[in-house]
Amino acid sequence: MMKMRPLLFRLSLFGVLSPVIFVLPKSAVFADDEVCGDCGPDVRLSGTFAHHKDRPSVVIDGAGNNAAAYYEDINGANFTVTIATLPAGKYSVAIGEVETSADAATQRVFDVTSGDKVLAKDFDILAKAGGARKVTRISGTVEHADDALGGPLKISFVASKGAAKFNTIELKKADGSSVVSFSASELADAFSAAAQRVPEVKEPPVWHDPSLPMKSRIDDLIRRMSLAEKVAQLKNSAPAIPRLGLPSYDYWNEALHGVANNNIATVFPEPVGAASSWDPELFRKEGAVIGVEGRAKHNDYANQHNGDSKWWAGLTFWTPNINILRDPRWGRGQETYGEDPYLTSEIGIEFVKGIQGDDPNYMLAMACAKHYAVHSGPELQRHQFDAKVSDRDLYETYLPQFERVVREGHVAGVMSAYNAINGVPCSANSFLLEDLLRKQWGFDGYVVSDCDAIRDIWGSRQHHYVNTAEEAAAAAIKAGCDLCCGGDYNPLVRAVQNGLVTEAEIDQALHYTLWTRFRLGLFDPADKVLYAKLTIKDNDTPEHRQVALEIARKSLVLLKNDGILPLDRTKYKRIAVIGPNANSRSMLNGNYHGTPSRPVTILDGIKQLAGADVTITSAYGTPTTSVRRQAPYSNQDNTTTRPSDELTAEALKVAADADVVVYIGGITAGQEGESFDRSAIELPDVQEKFIQALYAVGKPMVMVNCSGSSVALTWEDEHLPAILEAWYPGEEGGRAVAEALFGEINPSGHLPITFYRATSDLPDFTEYTMANRTYRYFSGKPLYAFGHGLSYTRFEYTAGSLESNKIAPNGTVKVTFTIRNIGKRDGDDVAQVYYRHVNSKAPQPKLALCGFQRVSLKSGASTDVVINVSAERLRYWDVEKKQYVVEPGEYEILIGPASDDIKLKLPLVVGEQ
Repeated sequence: MMKMRPLLFRLSLFGVLSPVIFVLPKSAVFADDEVCGDCGPDVRLSGTFAHHKDRPSVVIDGAGNNAAAYYEDINGANFTVTIATLPAGKYSVAIGEVETSADAATQRVFDVTSGDKVLAKDFDILAKAGGARKVTRISGTVEHADDALGGPLKISFVASKGAAKFNTIELKKADGSSVVSFSASELADAFSAAAQRVPEVKEPPVWHDPSLPMKSRIDDLIRRMSLAEKVAQLKNSAPAIPRLGLPSYDYWNEALHGVANNNIATVFPEPVGAASSWDPELFRKEGAVIGVEGRAKHNDYANQHNGDSKWWAGLTFWTPNINILRDPRWGRGQETYGEDPYLTSEIGIEFVKGIQGDDPNYMLAMACAKHYAVHSGPELQRHQFDAKVSDRDLYETYLPQFERVVREGHVAGVMSAYNAINGVPCSANSFLLEDLLRKQWGFDGYVVSDCDAIRDIWGSRQHHYVNTAEEAAAAAIKAGCDLCCGGDYNPLVRAVQNGLVTEAEIDQALHYTLWTRFRLGLFDPADKVLYAKLTIKDNDTPEHRQVALEIARKSLVLLKNDGILPLDRTKYKRIAVIGPNANSRSMLNGNYHGTPSRPVTILDGIKQLAGADVTITSAYGTPTTSVRRQAPYSNQDNTTTRPSDELTAEALKVAADADVVVYIGGITAGQEGESFDRSAIELPDVQEKFIQALYAVGKPMVMVNCSGSSVALTWEDEHLPAILEAWYPGEEGGRAVAEALFGEINPSGHLPITFYRATSDLPDFTEYTMANRTYRYFSGKPLYAFGHGLSYTRFEYTAGSLESNKIAPNGTVKVTFTIRNIGKRDGDDVAQVYYRHVNSKAPQPKLALCGFQRVSLKSGASTDVVINVSAERLRYWDVEKKQYVVEPGEYEILIGPASDDIKLKLPLVVGEQ
């Protein structure tokens, strides 16, 4: 596309008549974006700005052989340079400046920032350079995390007098090598005059009329937009279009386990921990709280800003993460519901329903299932990783939960993953996004790319599936990716003009995208929208905190107990609480979290519940790890600079003076998270050695392990009398843990993942075959099996039966059995139903979950449990027929409290169709 640069003579911003070549600022309606096509990393410019170009005859002092770079500048009141796809790290920034317009100091004064870093404050080029037409520089150092966590690196220019400006920008790595270097002249217009042309529509607008069909309303809004405006609406940060009365809206919001990144909100346990409750209905309650608090925050902001919304204030939550935790080293495993597709589906469906509400006319908020598909590390390779996966693993492990959350949960959004699958990037994969998602599963919502995933389609260091930004954006749109997180859909204008994609295809993507805002009622009168009445008073209520406490209680998993728990207050009068996670508030939160108003640490909880006759002492003991590097955006409050020897001596003395030691250890979101996998599943060495020293003191010792995935607690299992898995338990986690330790509640959580004995038990991290992974295929002996969870009471399973021992391939079998609480305490158990193929013609899992039910029983009480298992749950993928089949033949229905503790076996036959 030819760049338009009309020759103009105009008064400069400082009132000095000067001959310039000038491109007028584009309308802010479509975000003013420009792109540098030859800068290496993706460099974009947005805001209120213009180009200014001097004649080549102007002499620039200090420019050396690069005078041409200083003939043109970008200037404006407020604009931002965005540099995407930079690896995480520290960069030095050098911004070249020369003054050719202002003729006196203080005529041009501006600030330059990058995130929280101030690069220049009240910068005056003339004063700094010592005169006009002399080169000076703004220099500084910035820290940059992975784009997907905090977004791309941004350098913002804001003027207080005149206009801010720059001529050149260069970023260098710590070793001095240049990463990106460009001048203002290299930024090219993203939009041509044709793309800016507003269509003539004679009919009055009707898209605000709630009485009309939604499709008609959306179509009416779209037909009034220019191509440039349409493209701008396909970015997560969609700008306002004032002439149409369309407010701005940012689609990017997070609510993994509570509304994130937007001040005070209820913080629930990290998902993998909450999944230990095996209580889908409880997830529906959590989802409803998130929907209410999210809507309250959105209403509060939008009502004060003329309907506009901003980053972290929208109602399109990019949650849940329903990827399968195939390998405990994956840093984001904490975000998932574990390693089983059936359990993940059951939880995910209810969580989505809770967030989206049950009003037939409007959604409370919107959930988005991610990351679609076959996505579970390694994190550092995710932008270029190609997951090689067989059809059977794809259809039996990586896809089922997405299908069910779409079909049964009616999830509003789906996020395409960074990785490729068998050579095709997910965001450009029409098989995933069109054939499966829309045609087979009936999905009618919107598809959004993960942040910067569109760039990955063409980037030379990423998939390089196509060669240009235009081809990548077109490929994604044609494949069915409607919305782009980031600015990588800006090239769609050129893609349309070059024939790579049609405007009709842009319209279709925009229809799915705008559907979200219509379905949320954002364009309808407030008195028609049930949820419009929610206010900030509906955020962080006592009722919401009670739900967080209930989930925290049910998430705790008693891994081992030789009888020391619950702690006897009459026996243990002095309790030493030791460990780096004991008094940590940040540990409670995990990742992707909001800010709890009243977090209860584990130490606080123990102090509150111990009673007046029990003395609680405490010590830090040991750092969580000796490794200083940690996951981005995961600053923890439990670090220390004190010498290890001093810490150890102090803790051992505290332990020696106590009757019992409660060690609160494990890891934090600093040791696992986005862009940060674990290299091993054992406890950090510094902590392992400390635990053994603490044990050697000779006092009874209980361990509370905090983690977002399985930890190889092999030595601890062999030596310690009790271990409680607390995960990252949320704002009420400290109270829940204390209640369990003292027997105020009976632990009832069951593992949603396998706890392996050692890292050596695991296959290569990059291998995506399910062979020897998870309880379904693992050939070794786990430390704690999938479904494992002890109690302070005992349960007996008897009287198992099937209503019929033979069903059709499309039938259902009713499974009935009796559970009796034969212990002395009231308690809950999770009854689990598995199936096993007996003589299949194809390799099959050892066993697989097909049903479960949480049961509460008083001491001595019993109940009959009925679980209906449809034959469809026994299906597998037939690679020859290329479809799911329920194989006729013999099966076993297996019933018990864990995958390795089967109490009842019932034969079942599936007949011919």
